Amino acid sequence: MQLRISHRTTYRYQQPVKYSAQTLRLTPRRDGQQHTLAWSIQAPGRRAEQMDAHGNITHLLTLDEPHREISIVVTGVVEITRAREILREQGLLSPLAYLAPTALTTATDGIVALAREHLEGRASLRQRLYDLAKAVCTHVRYRPGTTTVEDSAAAALERGEGVCQDQAHLLIACCRSMGIPARYVSGYICSSHAGETASHAWAEAWLSEAQGWHGIDVTHAQPAGAGHCRLAVGRDYLDAAPVRGVRRGGGPEVMDVSVTALSIDSQ
Repeated sequence: MQLRISHRTTYRYQQPVKYSAQTLRLTPRRDGQQHTLAWSIQAPGRRAEQMDAHGNITHLLTLDEPHREISIVVTGVVEITRAREILREQGLLSPLAYLAPTALTTATDGIVALAREHLEGRASLRQRLYDLAKAVCTHVRYRPGTTTVEDSAAAALERGEGVCQDQAHLLIACCRSMGIPARYVSGYICSSHAGETASHAWAEAWLSEAQGWHGIDVTHAQPAGAGHCRLAVGRDYLDAAPVRGVRRGGGPEVMDVSVTALSIDSQ
């Protein structure tokens, strides 16, 4: 499947910002199952490209002149082939690096109980992971606007509501509590069947027998497929956020985001 993607992020500030630095993870990852056919990033200021420890292509965007607005626009075409459900990606980090808990994925007693209920058993690990994904969606119902990027998996479980980020964090926390390496994925989804097109987050679990990563769209309790474009991976959202940075001055801000990810075949 070929996806034509357009993603605009605009920050507007009440007062002039004296200096800002943003880390952009807005370039699709290079792996054996997706290929970037065309891609461009338009943004003010200076950009420096590098690859982080997780293998994500990042750009450091800096503006050292006063400004009240930043608009970052990415456009391009990505070809995705999910011929195999296992991604044998040669990364810089061992899968064991995705076992340690983070502040957003620390396992509480409730998380451990949920993990044991669905990950212990004789069924294949793949089947147990999807049983867990369904349980996560039951315990954390999808409801936009109920959480922030700073909320942890434990907070989402206690609240009982959240978004794709929270559901991915909860599945990751459950996996790690049972000794299964798992990591967070940020990207785009295009589902021609559901008419869905948006920024999205899901999880990948390490299947030791297959020696590879298996992508799980927790929100839909299904494999990450040809409609999922991977931007970045990490231990949690903070490692894989599409845009994250710091600024000096500016006061309150308003962020506006618009995304389209359309299948060229369907067009």
